[in-house]
This record gives sequence, structure tokens and C-alpha cells, in this order.
Amino acid sequence: GLVGDTSQIDIKTIQANPIVYNVQRVAQPYKLANRMFHPEDTIIDIKGVKIGRKKIVMMAGPCSIENEGQICRIADEVVKAGADMIRGGAYKPRTSPYAFQGLGTEGILAMETAGKNNNVPIVTELMSAEHLDEFVEHVDMIQIGARNMQNFDLLKAVGKTQVPVLLKRGLSATIEEWIMAAEYIMSEGNMNVVFCERGIRTFENFTRNTLDLSVIPIIKERTHLPIVIDPSHAAGDWKLIESLSLASIAAGADGLIIEAHDDPENACSDGQQSLKPERHA
Repeated sequence: GLVGDTSQIDIKTIQANPIVYNVQRVAQPYKLANRMFHPEDTIIDIKGVKIGRKKIVMMAGPCSIENEGQICRIADEVVKAGADMIRGGAYKPRTSPYAFQGLGTEGILAMETAGKNNNVPIVTELMSAEHLDEFVEHVDMIQIGARNMQNFDLLKAVGKTQVPVLLKRGLSATIEEWIMAAEYIMSEGNMNVVFCERGIRTFENFTRNTLDLSVIPIIKERTHLPIVIDPSHAAGDWKLIESLSLASIAAGADGLIIEAHDDPENACSDGQQSLKPERHA
């Protein structure tokens, strides 16, 4: 893909080159993520779990890893209920500096144990490139959170790895800004990107965020990458998760990432939006 002013380039001259199969002008600023360059759906393989096929991929687990016993116990329960991957936070971006910030390396290792015990991949959020080596070694899928969607240095850093990336939409990001964030990762060589819609900030306060279901067909039309939905952060209320999940699947989502906790009333974070594991079934 050529980026910049290509108005003076003669397409016929390029097509005359014997190594060129096809030349197409692309109006959008993103090239690698664009379906025009890659008409087939991309399937992202995370240790045998394939995102982008007809099967809905379920990722489930606690917002925060509180200790090894907790994550292993919840992992056992959500996998029994049908989860394909385990999610959990070891490094937590919190609005308040006084809120629980996660266990860090201890949480990563505990989550790795939970994944191995259940023979399923794990996904967790990377907040700083200084921990990237740790994630490459121990984590199966790196999550880039909403607050870091336009942390371009971090995007370029994960782009230099081949670890699959779950890219969450920023709180106030446009769809094009979100796709361009994926382009940052892909431009560094990592093509294993999955979009994650987790709700955007609007004037409505009945829910924590507003789930934008329109992104599912738009992402499918404009890009070849899969998309999963996070109804937990969108709703902020466990009672709404089932309805939002069903609506997301009906709209064509490739997967769901859902918060689960066996004792939500005493969770270190986001207990109000966490389902008990047995409800995942």
C-alpha cells in the first residue's frame, strides 16, 4: 500500500510491471486492515481458538486477578460453563489512584497457571511497553485497553511481536480512529488484530457506556478483521449482559468477552457488572 498523495501516479504504468497482479485506489487512510486489499475474512488463531469463524468465541473471567486461588477457581468454573478463553486483569487502569491497581507480575503468573490447568488461552491487558517481554513470554493474547487505544508507542511495540492483540475502542474514538489504531499495529508486522467494542461515552447515564452495535457491520464491511463485544463494560450492570450479548451475536459479532466473579459483592473491582460463572452456561 502506498500512503500519501498518489494522484500523480499512473496506474497503467504500475500495471505494466510483470510482478504486479492488480492495482486499486483506496480512499481510506488504512491499507493493511482494509477489506479492499484483503477481501477474505481473517481468522485469528490463539493456541487453537479461532476468532473469525462461525463459532462464537467466549472469553470470561474476573475484572481483576485477586490471587492465584481466585483466578484458578473462576477459570475452572467458566470453562465448565463453555468459555474458550480466560480473561483477567493483572495491571489495572483505574480512574482513581486509590483503587485496586492489580497484582502485576504475580497476577500474570497466576493467570498463566489457570490457563494451563484448563488448557485454554489467556488474554490480559498491557498498559506499558516496559512489561512487553513478560507478556510475550506468558500471555496468549495481549489486550490494549480503551485508554491506550491511541498510545501509539505502545501500539508500535506490540506490532513488533506476533502475539495476537485484542484492541479495545477508545471511550470517545471514532470508528476510523479505531481502525487506524489497528493499522499502527499491523504496519509494524503483527497482523493478528481483533477489534473489541466496549461501549462509548455518551450523555446517557443509565448504563456505564453506550454499546454501539452499528460497529459490527461497519467493521465487517470496511475491514477483514474479526470483532468481539464486551457487554460488561458497556452495560456496567450484570442484568443487562444477556440481552446485549444476544444482540451482538445477532448483529454478527465473532465473540464476547464477559466479566465473571464467584463473589461479585466482594470483588476488588467491577463486581456490579460481573456475572456469576454458572450464569455463563
